[in-house]
Amino acid sequence: MKISDNKYVILTYDLNVGEGDERELMEQATPDKPLEFIFGTNQMLKAFEDNIYGLSEGDKFKFTLNPEEAYGDFDESRIIELPKNIFEIDGKIDTEMLFEGNTLPMMDSDGNRLMGSVVSITDNVVTMDFNHPLAGETMHFEGTVQGVRDASPEEIAALFSNSGRCSSGDCGGCSCGC
Repeated sequence: MKISDNKYVILTYDLNVGEGDERELMEQATPDKPLEFIFGTNQMLKAFEDNIYGLSEGDKFKFTLNPEEAYGDFDESRIIELPKNIFEIDGKIDTEMLFEGNTLPMMDSDGNRLMGSVVSITDNVVTMDFNHPLAGETMHFEGTVQGVRDASPEEIAALFSNSGRCSSGDCGGCSCGC
């Protein structure tokens, strides 16, 4: 069976970032923890899917995505200072959540979910970086297709369900993963 829309795909791979000989292993999907997704459902980067389309179980792949094909260039304007008090829950800051280097789910004024990394914290301001962690990086993938099968109707439906979201749109302390 070949990889195409609505196929459940299982991959193992190494992801290295950088140019030339200056590459760093950023991520590994191993046989005991492979990448599993449904092809053609906007779960993966389009350029990533373009490079594995038509492959079958056992096929090997090796390709490079430049920043424009992946997460774009690093954008300084996506580093934003926010008032520290917006991170309060019941009048207190959760220091197990708010610390430098942590990635937090945030919501913009239109209700869109954004992930941001805490860059610095002062008495009144939290500086956050909303660039993707791989923005500006050239990504080198090398791996193997471990499996391809038809995705079940339940697996496809689960992608479009509203599970894991707060009905109120407020993610403060609800533990919903948003």
